Amino acid sequence: MQVKPGTPYPLGASYDGKGVNFALYSEHAQGVDLCLFDDQRAEVRIPLRHRTAFVWHIYIAGLKPGQMYAYRVYGQYKPEAGLRFNPRVLLMDPYAKALSGIESHKDGIHAYNLFSPNKDLEEGMSYASGTPLSIVIDSDFDWEGDVKPKHSFHRSVIYEVHVKGITKNCPHIPNEIRGTYAGLASDEIIKYLKDLGVTTVELLPVHQHIDDPFLYDKGLQNYWGYSTLSFFSPEIRYASDKSPGGAVREFKEMVKKLHKAGLEVILDVVYNHTCEGNHEGPTMSYKGIDNLTYYRLQKDNKRYYKDYTGTGNTINVVSPQTLQLIMDSLRYWVTEMHVDGFRFDLCSTLAREMHYWNQLSSFFTIIHQDPTISQVKLIAEPWDVGEGGYQVGNFPVLWAEWNAKYRDVMRSFWKGDGGCVGEMGYRLTGSSDLYENDGRRPYMSINFVTAHDGFTLRDLVSYNDKHNESNLESNRDGTNDNRSWNHGVEGETNNPGIKELRNRQMRNFLATLMFSQGTPMLCGGDEIRRTQKGNNNAYCQDNEISWFDWNLDEESQKMLQFTRKVIKIRRDHPVLHRTKFFQGRLIRGSNVRDIIWYKPDGTEMDDQAWSSHNTRSLSMFLAGSGVDDVDENGVPLHDDNLLLMLNASSEDKVYILPKFEAHWELMISTFDPNAEELVFSGQSTKLKSRSLKLFRCCQKVNP
Repeated sequence: MQVKPGTPYPLGASYDGKGVNFALYSEHAQGVDLCLFDDQRAEVRIPLRHRTAFVWHIYIAGLKPGQMYAYRVYGQYKPEAGLRFNPRVLLMDPYAKALSGIESHKDGIHAYNLFSPNKDLEEGMSYASGTPLSIVIDSDFDWEGDVKPKHSFHRSVIYEVHVKGITKNCPHIPNEIRGTYAGLASDEIIKYLKDLGVTTVELLPVHQHIDDPFLYDKGLQNYWGYSTLSFFSPEIRYASDKSPGGAVREFKEMVKKLHKAGLEVILDVVYNHTCEGNHEGPTMSYKGIDNLTYYRLQKDNKRYYKDYTGTGNTINVVSPQTLQLIMDSLRYWVTEMHVDGFRFDLCSTLAREMHYWNQLSSFFTIIHQDPTISQVKLIAEPWDVGEGGYQVGNFPVLWAEWNAKYRDVMRSFWKGDGGCVGEMGYRLTGSSDLYENDGRRPYMSINFVTAHDGFTLRDLVSYNDKHNESNLESNRDGTNDNRSWNHGVEGETNNPGIKELRNRQMRNFLATLMFSQGTPMLCGGDEIRRTQKGNNNAYCQDNEISWFDWNLDEESQKMLQFTRKVIKIRRDHPVLHRTKFFQGRLIRGSNVRDIIWYKPDGTEMDDQAWSSHNTRSLSMFLAGSGVDDVDENGVPLHDDNLLLMLNASSEDKVYILPKFEAHWELMISTFDPNAEELVFSGQSTKLKSRSLKLFRCCQKVNP
């Protein structure tokens, strides 16, 4: 084994065809051992003698991809000063591109004696070796000329889904690839997604995570994966190929196949915290390598962690090295794994400088100037659990945001709450109150009604109260909805009237989502009436509660067909996904305004109607001649004039249609999705209670 000093860059393990360079950053360490392992886990320790700018490095000739390794880091164990070094513990390389397996709780993942009365104050007595080993990979892969689809935001329909959840029970794919990246890339799933009409698949976390100790002790798993261990390694749990580096190859193959089908892949990423928790949490990598660098610590007592995330710790983005880790990870997933963008979990945390949220933070600055990351889809979950963490509408110009205000007002409106129609006007038209004044566009509003976190759409309209008993926290976890959706019956029912009303409410949500300006995000499975039996916090349910049930009954099949239809309507009508906000002004060369709001009697909405607590019905006229989009050749697009009618009241309403030199043809009704209707201009149509209709203005015909 020929050993050379090596180089401090790049960080991690880099194979050059002849050997491997190892580089590890630790400012406060007093020594570092590189630990090499064979297939029987026999360990060889090699002290790193060379350090450059706090990077410990070495080059070993003859090593090849598949080599397993870890680190042991020496230094003070002095928690009150933020130092938690313990060379008895095997540590994962923060830049590891692949891992040998999942963590082993029985072999230990803590750096102290779990039975000690002063856990975080005593030098560890544990010989913890339960962290999976890092693996050297060969990054070569035949992408076969892979071309990213690059769907513009305003033409995108995002589908949020779990790799395992959508594929685990799918009967039409081979059993050996169910629940895996290969399963998601199967012909059956790709056809399903294409037929549905979505453009972009947003995957719940695929960075390798751990099953938190408190879940492991209960026999539960961290199904969602918001407990990141490695920011570079694809989750091995979702790989059918368990060979060294197999998860990397399988993930790349998945992306390549999805791209070939015209589908984008964006990742839900968790850079705000790690799986290592607070002062009593595991030590698997960052804590034991350089705790002071990677985490935000309490100023007056560094044994304790600042927690803006509700998970025990917060990543220290004030540190240049930690910021580099995040950027290197993002760049790796774009350049090497070919993903198309990111949704950032609890993104407000990443914008905190000394304490408070800062739109001009280093995190935003470094992303905006980066020529690679600034060109992909960037979506923020614009809040965290700390003081001042709710920042919907306040992110910088490149950022799209999960629009929680859209979610909340849509739920209130269709429930029949009064006093929300004024805000409905903003949310239906792209939330100009949130995004117009800072240079952003309507499509920066990521509109959603449900997401992985909370009730599914079916459960939203079926349950008042959460039913999280299977989480083994006495139903204390999760947030109760308390919206009185159940119409007198909690949960599932055979009452045909209530079942139809619930299905109609689901159709209302799906149609409104697709007919609103902004970028729609569909929670995977809502289109087939997926239920979690009232569990609105199924993060630890790696079972039938969370997995798709592909045995679709008649109602679910009809809901799927309806969803396909409203997505197609959105795609075919550019006036439903404009690139600019409405102005309410006359369109040049026309005698109509780009948007007009009507009351059911055919007169325009006035201040009294907008502000009335009793207004639960309105219609929105969209001028197709005002479309501000072009086709692939730069030719301006035009569209039909559309009229969206909404009635959230408990009573049927008669609507007068606007007078145009044309007639109005019904495109979709949520009361009767198969209905056909042609109405004279100026005449009326009946809109059933809790339903909507979408009409298009067509040429004059004989009715």
